[in-house]
Amino acid sequence: MTIATITALGARGEGIAEVEGRRVYVPFTLPGERVEIEVAGERGRLAEVTEPSPDRIAPFCPHFGRCGGCQLQHLGPAAYAAFKRDLVVTALAHAGIEADVAPLLDARGAGRRRTTLHMRGRAAGFMGFHSHDLENLDRCPILVPALARAPDIARAVQAAAGDGDVSLTATLTGIDLDVKPRHRTRPERLAPLFAPLGLARLSLDGETLLLGRAPVLKIGAALVDIPTQGFLQATEAAEAILARLVAEALGGAKSIADLFCGIGPFALRLAESARIFAADSDREAVAALAKAARSTRGLKPLEAVRRDLFREPLSPVELGRFDGLVFDPPRAGAEAQARDIAASRVPAVVAVSCEPKTFARDAKILVEGGYRLEGVRPVDEFAFSTNVELVGVFRR
Repeated sequence: MTIATITALGARGEGIAEVEGRRVYVPFTLPGERVEIEVAGERGRLAEVTEPSPDRIAPFCPHFGRCGGCQLQHLGPAAYAAFKRDLVVTALAHAGIEADVAPLLDARGAGRRRTTLHMRGRAAGFMGFHSHDLENLDRCPILVPALARAPDIARAVQAAAGDGDVSLTATLTGIDLDVKPRHRTRPERLAPLFAPLGLARLSLDGETLLLGRAPVLKIGAALVDIPTQGFLQATEAAEAILARLVAEALGGAKSIADLFCGIGPFALRLAESARIFAADSDREAVAALAKAARSTRGLKPLEAVRRDLFREPLSPVELGRFDGLVFDPPRAGAEAQARDIAASRVPAVVAVSCEPKTFARDAKILVEGGYRLEGVRPVDEFAFSTNVELVGVFRR
């Protein structure tokens, strides 16, 4: 065993110690702590905290420390909020961008409405941190109450179909379950689970096997039939908060582009007061958005199109008809689209991102193109993890 002092908290939530002149990363430790660790290369396994930090609190989940689903349950609220905000501040500083970064906004709500659990043998849960060991869960307290049975559902699926993964989404009409088995599975092995588990939909590798009630979510005034593998914000609260921040930033705009629109968490709300052009490469998501827009009374015209914005970003000429724009790309960011936005004359642009580093890269492109980054708001929907959502507002 090695005695070490934790000097900092890394971007992945691991404590950093210096041992024999090299950095060692130790999960579940905090700055200022004296610890006993077992060192293997650049990794350290915590054996004991001999001098705890005043920021250390007792985790609320008995699986914490073995389950890799959460990294920060041991970090007190004030230090936790500062850590997540600093992830954004640091990314912007590395890109050479000065901006007002607001305090972290809590968007945990009732918990996460979607999860993916691993199934191995008779166990179901999350892998350990930097480990292939599966922590068998009885429950997961960061999920919404509607997913309280998720581990039991996963074990029932494993008994029928073998090892693999299951994705569960809580919807207004029940649980939407998609099974991804490790080996080929006959659909008839899964079908008997449908009624006993009370599912809304049962899918195998994204293909619907049985449908009792179409899985539906409410977005603004609209009801949306969600695709089997479509993107959703982690919590319902986060979706509403992000949409509010976007709407406030684009207030007064009459013609808005929503790029990387998904099923329309922004578009369907913004369409209550503005004409909307929405684009995304996900065919099923675009179809769900278009159907919801047609079925909802009181919306302004909403055009939803399938378009790969990585390969075919909207050009500055195409962007010329909008007085507001929001883009919410995947973690890779939207470098190509950002360059065309930077060359456009859209007066107000809102960027939503789940990756501070790629947000900072794209923000630098916009700033160099003549935009001013008015402010950034970090949003905490991925509770107790090192992921942070953010909203940046740009003005010409």
